[in-house]
Amino acid sequence: MALAPRTDRRPSMTRTLWHSTVGKKAVMAVSGLIMLAYLVVHMFGNLKIFFGPDTFDAYAHWLRTIGEPFMHYEWTLWVVRVVLVAAVVAHATAAYQLSRRDLRARPDRYVHRRPRASYATRTMRWGGVILGLFLVWHLLDLTTGTVHAGFRPGHPYENVVATFSTWYGNAVYLLAMLALGLHVRHGFWSAAQTLGAGSRTRDRLLVTLANLLALVLTLGFIAVPVGVMTGLVS
Repeated sequence: MALAPRTDRRPSMTRTLWHSTVGKKAVMAVSGLIMLAYLVVHMFGNLKIFFGPDTFDAYAHWLRTIGEPFMHYEWTLWVVRVVLVAAVVAHATAAYQLSRRDLRARPDRYVHRRPRASYATRTMRWGGVILGLFLVWHLLDLTTGTVHAGFRPGHPYENVVATFSTWYGNAVYLLAMLALGLHVRHGFWSAAQTLGAGSRTRDRLLVTLANLLALVLTLGFIAVPVGVMTGLVS
């Protein structure tokens, strides 16, 4: 009598890793560090606006010609965009699934509640939502011009100044950058712990570095709308 074929297939290592809590935290850590690296570069690029429209517009044009002639116009920029989109999707998906898993694991009634976490820790979820909504707004405002009434393609300096000449443009941006600072402060330290970089001797250094990164990024990004509001950029 012939044996029936086996139908129980072992899941792949990648699938097993993704479905584990440790795997999801690792995905969040790696994708978060990718986005953090981009934010540092993006902040420095934004600060070129203080050198005038010619410098800022030339920088924006250079971003679209990186790698030429090997890479065609905007190809490198699109590669960066695809990597960032993948990082954002992976980060948000893992965060959502971990959040749902955490809620299912905790009963409604606790005899002993956990100690109150820091403000940054307790607002990580809402901070992520705020940043996600801001990302959509930011792209529609300064990339596609969909929500920017006076948008002029090929004139990034002028478009940035116009955005930060409105109260709502400043309000949205400043709120998002404050959320970003809190998110980076907690996220960087958490990523370091997940990836095994933490230890008794290094934790203080990691906390200091997380605070420094959050402060520099927040101030660096906020400097642009403040520059427009004070007339340093016009």
